Amino acid sequence: MLATAAATPIAPLAARTFTRRADGIDWAGFLARHDMIWDRIPQAWDEAPFLGNGMLGAMLYRDADSGAIRVDIGRSDFQDHRKPMKHANFDNARLPIGHFLLRTRGRVTNDCTLRLNLHDAVLTGEVTTDRGRIGIRAYVHAEDMAIVVETRATGGEAGASWQWVGEPAISPRQTYSIVRNEPTRGLPGYRPNPEGQRSRDGREELWIQPLLAGGGATTAWRTEPGRLVASVAFRRDGDAGRAEALQAVRRFTASPRPFVRHQAWWHAYYPASFISIPDTRVESFYWIQMYKLASATRADRALIDNQGPWLQLTPWPSTWWNLNVQLTYWPTVASNRAELSQSLIRTLHDHRDALIANVAPPFRSDSATINRTSADDLDSPENPPSQRTGATEMTGMASVGRAPEVGDLPWALHNVWMVWRHTQDLTMLRETLFPLLRRTTNYYRHFLSRGADGKLHLPVTYSPEYAAAPDANYDLALLRWSCTALIEAAGRLGIDDPLLPEWKRILAELVDYPRDRTGYMIGAGLPLKSSHRHFSHLLMVYPLYLVNREQPGAVEVIQRTLDHWQSMPEALRGYSSTGASQVSAAIGNGDAALRYLKGLFDDYLRPNTLYKESGPVIETPLSGAQAVMDMLLQSWGGAVRPFPAVPTAWRDCAFSDLSAEGGFLVSGVRAGGATRWIKVVSKAGEPLAIVTDIADPVATVEGRPVRLVPGRNGHLKADLAKGQTLLLRPRSGREMPPVAPVAMAGPQNSFGVNVRNVQPVQKDPSLPPTA
Repeated sequence: MLATAAATPIAPLAARTFTRRADGIDWAGFLARHDMIWDRIPQAWDEAPFLGNGMLGAMLYRDADSGAIRVDIGRSDFQDHRKPMKHANFDNARLPIGHFLLRTRGRVTNDCTLRLNLHDAVLTGEVTTDRGRIGIRAYVHAEDMAIVVETRATGGEAGASWQWVGEPAISPRQTYSIVRNEPTRGLPGYRPNPEGQRSRDGREELWIQPLLAGGGATTAWRTEPGRLVASVAFRRDGDAGRAEALQAVRRFTASPRPFVRHQAWWHAYYPASFISIPDTRVESFYWIQMYKLASATRADRALIDNQGPWLQLTPWPSTWWNLNVQLTYWPTVASNRAELSQSLIRTLHDHRDALIANVAPPFRSDSATINRTSADDLDSPENPPSQRTGATEMTGMASVGRAPEVGDLPWALHNVWMVWRHTQDLTMLRETLFPLLRRTTNYYRHFLSRGADGKLHLPVTYSPEYAAAPDANYDLALLRWSCTALIEAAGRLGIDDPLLPEWKRILAELVDYPRDRTGYMIGAGLPLKSSHRHFSHLLMVYPLYLVNREQPGAVEVIQRTLDHWQSMPEALRGYSSTGASQVSAAIGNGDAALRYLKGLFDDYLRPNTLYKESGPVIETPLSGAQAVMDMLLQSWGGAVRPFPAVPTAWRDCAFSDLSAEGGFLVSGVRAGGATRWIKVVSKAGEPLAIVTDIADPVATVEGRPVRLVPGRNGHLKADLAKGQTLLLRPRSGREMPPVAPVAMAGPQNSFGVNVRNVQPVQKDPSLPPTA
């Protein structure tokens, strides 16, 4: 059924000129220089403008088959839920919904003028046909469950209309195996879900997709003159969300000034923190990732899996716990947007029973784990480690018969730990993090054994995406961090835990990280001998900082390991670039950190900053945003480190209200290659230790001079009460330039598909399946 897109006027995007303002940031003007722009019609998902509200998602591009303008519709929690779950990527896979086609009178040409306005989170502009033009304004409402596309047709396009195309609710991995003729990625005997059904209820049309497991999804939409409003609801049982989807459309269409409410949410979101650097393309990339994060999740909305709300054909239609979740959520914390991590924390908290059930019955009284992949219900059983002692060579990355990945859940809990350290949320520490971390550490304890050297050793476990080995560095690092974190948490919570002596014993007696002449190995008896895209053997360096540049001899070992890892490029991928950037920043090498980050730009990043390895995966560009912050601010080892790894080329840079461990908000400005001032605000009243490159700093608290107490490794200590501000500046008394956007170096609006966008030469990202 077709519905007319009438000629309703749409106000064009107003041109904005950025001006520096002494009293703050002109957010509309500043973000305008980073808007994505298209002067050629996007041809596929990895060129497309994307919109989202943390649950619903939409993308707009020209459909390859029909030639029409296509609007993909997605909902992050629409997942199969077949029980018993045997194959996560089939039984519990994310499922496609469908798309709308704008059926024009003429043929859609390559010419367009589209702009994704980051500040307003709206797509505006025009597409051209050989018979006229169609103005477009599209957004996914920030608060309401509504996808909105407004159109204005001119010339011979006055009769343009919308057509719904429902897509079969089949695991994208199964479809991928058929379309790409890769049968090893498919599941023999896979049963498709029932076909969707079209219906109408008053002014709304419906697409109801039932599931074999019960429930399903309902897409409801209404077409009015010049406007399409759609919503998707999902229920695991009952009416497939029919009533909810209808109500969402009707409530939205009846609400006054919905776009003003949408703008207000986004305008309040961005000022949580600010970053400006002289490399305009990197700066644009960073701010697009901040937009992407809030489009992909919210505190009360869906966990970000490998896709976010923008599901496409992929072999990865689930949540991956051996790197993807962790990298995805990293930038929420330092950017002072930790509330976005609540979707991860809530998922872990609400599905604690599943995490316990994932271990074999003998361990359920005190342990928890998760397998490599899951849906958002975290149902993903994993076999316990065996007591075999030998390392196994890599035989591809298939999971069949592999040793277990014990460290995946502890690594996810490190993300939660970072939220605790930055926010000092004692309730979350007590009710979620401490009990789960205690269980994952207990799981390791069940398999520790004493070796002939008197040390505690781990049995054979799997180091993600490489091979199995005893004393895998992946697990040794996470176990060592877990015990350290539990001891600290018990102290903060005032818990005299009976396992405190055990955690201390493990720290004292655990075997050291296996290493050889090339640096850190995969595990005992297993050096890194072939190209490896993952940095699973380097977690003790980043993000755990257990091995760090303050320790004698550590930098040399870290650099040797990094050089060896990067010397075999065959299997390196995008997150190999961001990981290498972050490790380089951790040891203070800003030039290398920037060089590695730009490897992501040069070889892998798509024009809209999305990324794929065989199919779309969301984590890598987001980890790139964290890499930018790591050059500007780090906090580990009990100290805050402003400007710890600034590249030589970034002579001028500024940031405000980045978050640091201990509940601090940090701001600072560098000008002419020198740090002019640093400001630290205490949100929690924790003791402050700071490391600065200001040679002879003068400190004031609330305008009163204070003495900084020297500590180890250049730490300068000060006591700040909750709400107090420390200002640090050179004794020379040079002027204090304000936090403001720095001068641009390079073209603005370089993402999208336009003349400013240097099109990347994409490396072949295909690798054997990881599950």
